[in-house]
Amino acid sequence: MEKRKLASVQYVHHITPIEGADRIECVHVLGWQCVANKGQFQVGDSCVYMEVDAFLPVCDRFEFLRSSSYKKSELLGEGFRLRTQKFRGQISQGLVQPLSILPEGDYQIGDDVTDLLGIRKWEVEEYATSGGTVTGEFPEGISKTDELRVQSYPTLIDELRQVPAYYISTKMDGTSVTMYWRDGHFGVCGRNWEYADDGKCAMWKYAHEHNIPELLAQYHLSDLALQGEFCGPGIQKNRLKLTRPEWYVFNVIDLATRERYPLHRMQELCDRLQLQMVPIEEEGEAFPYDSVEVLLERAKGKYPSGMNKEGIVIRPVEPVYSGTIDAPLSMKVLNNDYLLQGDSGKAHQKSAVK
Repeated sequence: MEKRKLASVQYVHHITPIEGADRIECVHVLGWQCVANKGQFQVGDSCVYMEVDAFLPVCDRFEFLRSSSYKKSELLGEGFRLRTQKFRGQISQGLVQPLSILPEGDYQIGDDVTDLLGIRKWEVEEYATSGGTVTGEFPEGISKTDELRVQSYPTLIDELRQVPAYYISTKMDGTSVTMYWRDGHFGVCGRNWEYADDGKCAMWKYAHEHNIPELLAQYHLSDLALQGEFCGPGIQKNRLKLTRPEWYVFNVIDLATRERYPLHRMQELCDRLQLQMVPIEEEGEAFPYDSVEVLLERAKGKYPSGMNKEGIVIRPVEPVYSGTIDAPLSMKVLNNDYLLQGDSGKAHQKSAVK
C-alpha cells in the first residue's frame, strides 16, 4: 500500500472566501480545505500540505501552532498535533505552508517531505488499551489496518464508480486488533505489536471467551488473519457506550495468497465463527457518490449510543486492485462532526493561523 504522506508538495487548486472574515480564507489542496491568511497563497501556487494527525516537531517554523496544537505524550514526546478545527464556522483540516519552509531543492508535485520536516504520525499509546505484555513487533506478511482518507486520494471516487458493486460499512471507534493463525500458531496483535497470552491482555481474553483459536482449528482455517475494531470501556472515549469489550471484524485475509476476502465470503466466515462484523450500512451495484463533499455528508450520523460515529469505509464487494494506492481499493470518510469533538467532546474554535 502507498505510504501515507503526512507532508507533501501539492498545489492550490482554488481559494474561497469566508463570510465575515477579513484576514483569513479557505485554501483548497487535493480534497482538503485549510484556513490560511488572506493573500498568503494564489491559485496554482505550489505549497507544502500537512495532513490531519501529523505530529510536527517543536521548532521556530511551527511555533505559531503552540496555543492550538501543542501535545506531549510518553510515546512521541513534545510536538504539535494537527487536527480538524473550525474558524468562523469554516472547517479547516491540516496545514498549508509555503515551499520556503523546505530546504533548497527541486521539488515536484506529490513529493513526500514528511521525513524532511521531521513529521511523525500522532498515535495514542497502544499499551494503555491492551493491558498486555508485548512479545514482538507486528508480524511480517500481514498488512496493517490503515485506511486512507478520500480527501488525500479523491481519484479513488472515480475508481469506485467503475466497480460492479460496492458496500459501505460503519467505522467503529476503537483500536485495531488482528488475530491470526499461521503455521500452527495463533497470535493476537494490536496496531503495532503482538501480545502474550499471559492473562493480562484484554484482546486475548476476548479471543478465549469466544473460542476463536479453537474454532479456527476445528474448521481447519489455517493461514488466515482476521482484523477488526476492538471497542469498549477504556478504549478511546467508548463512544459506543459498551459495558464490555466487543470486536467488529472488517477484514479477513488469506495469508497464503495475501488476498482480502470478498464481502459475502467474510460474512459467511464470521457467521461460522460467531463473530460480529462492522455494520454494513449500504450495498449497491452502481456507486452513486461523485465528490468529496457529497461523501462527507454521507459519513455523518450517530452510533446507537447517540454519539457521533467516526465515519464510514467504502469498498468494492469483490476486492479490486487500485493502482492509485498500490493496494486493494478502499477508502475511509471521517465524520467531521466526530472530528470536531476533539479529545474533550467539544468543538475546537482556537486559531492556528499566523
